[in-house]
Amino acid sequence: MKIIILGAGQVGGTLAENLASEANDITVVDNNPGRLRELQDRLDIQSVLGRASYPRVLKQAGAQDADMLIATTNSDEVNMVACQVAWTCFRTPTKISRVRTGAYLARPELFERDKKEGFPIDVLISPEQVVTEHITRLIEYPGTLQVLDFSRGLARLVAIRATEGGPLVGHELSYLRAHMPRIDTRVAAIFRRDRPIIPQGDTVIEEGDEVFFIAASDHIRAVMSELQPLEKPYKRIMITGGGNIGHRLARTLEDRFRVRIIERSQDRCIELSENLNNTIVLQGDAANKDLLLQENIEDTDVFCAVTDDDEANIMASMLAKRLGVRKVMTLINNPDYVDLIQGGEIDVAISPQQTTIGSLLTHVRKGDVVNVHSLRRGAAEAIEAIAHGDQRSSRVVGKRLDEIPLPEGTTIGAIVRDNEVLIAHDHVRVQPDDHVILFLVDKSRIREVEKLFQVGLTFF
Repeated sequence: MKIIILGAGQVGGTLAENLASEANDITVVDNNPGRLRELQDRLDIQSVLGRASYPRVLKQAGAQDADMLIATTNSDEVNMVACQVAWTCFRTPTKISRVRTGAYLARPELFERDKKEGFPIDVLISPEQVVTEHITRLIEYPGTLQVLDFSRGLARLVAIRATEGGPLVGHELSYLRAHMPRIDTRVAAIFRRDRPIIPQGDTVIEEGDEVFFIAASDHIRAVMSELQPLEKPYKRIMITGGGNIGHRLARTLEDRFRVRIIERSQDRCIELSENLNNTIVLQGDAANKDLLLQENIEDTDVFCAVTDDDEANIMASMLAKRLGVRKVMTLINNPDYVDLIQGGEIDVAISPQQTTIGSLLTHVRKGDVVNVHSLRRGAAEAIEAIAHGDQRSSRVVGKRLDEIPLPEGTTIGAIVRDNEVLIAHDHVRVQPDDHVILFLVDKSRIREVEKLFQVGLTFF
């Protein structure tokens, strides 16, 4: 697939890295020669230096015969205009745009292509909204590292750290079914000391294992209780940073939790207080010990550092943890920091690039793929694919799960059929229109998985 990526920043660079490793023809456009040079030194890609919305630059990048254009620059206006130019001048088939500004997102008519009046954007990506949803799910399920939705939330894939006191820790996985006969779940993968393990019935769960399991949403907490003692529900949330993410997060949480938000800018504090109903807005520096103590940080359940400054987020989070906050979640833009800090004083490090990348990959995958989640900082992937065709034209329809030739390192976690979640067992047969949820510990095998779900020519 020939793909043009506009913007060589964190999101564009991470996307190029993901797609270049999958034998795509990638061209990256940016007006910063240093960023382009750094990407070309690491990846097998082409680059074009110039302003991403200019017709001449897009033509040089190959927009006239590109399959897809993905606009991820830091400017919403450049992204939107670039999609318009790509369609008007070159009829580029698929155009994906990152739009961050709430003033644009609040006017959906700007993007209603059916009326032939809006910007010709096929897929709109809002990183702030994606990150907000990600953090919200972590708060709703205390103790988790990741919570991912499939099939409109009917099934969820959860990453959790196995800790002492969890009934399953020190036992084989087969013990789980005997201990919870009425709860069906599937452990999709285990990461032990950063190395993947494909789980079998006799696999023993060890303390410190990062366990990925899938279950119907109603069963998530029950399965979690087998891997670690359940934490009490969160009540008090403190957010530092009143930017787009902090504002969205407070607005999402304020009706269910006691929310306070700390912001340095007085003007922004006034704006936040006018737009939030049940959130206490404080002006100040979240790395100020006296301020945190004054706000009873030791009684706070979750401290979310979501400013656009990694170092400020890290320092404020470490201080809050040492002052007694129960859980710390920290937004980290620099991917090199994520593995360094998570698991110490910072409980959960959130990478906006990796959180957003799944939304983009969903529209790049071949076959009918409706959900993609990037896991383990891009090393693993979970996908939801729809099975089409019949027994003659499909490699999966009509087959038992143990008959499907899955690539090494790939497991089927569950099937969603007619709003019912069927946990993957060998005897289950795939039917047309089933939503099949797969976990890949080796993302390089994604092309083999895509081919499994592509319909042959015999299907009419």
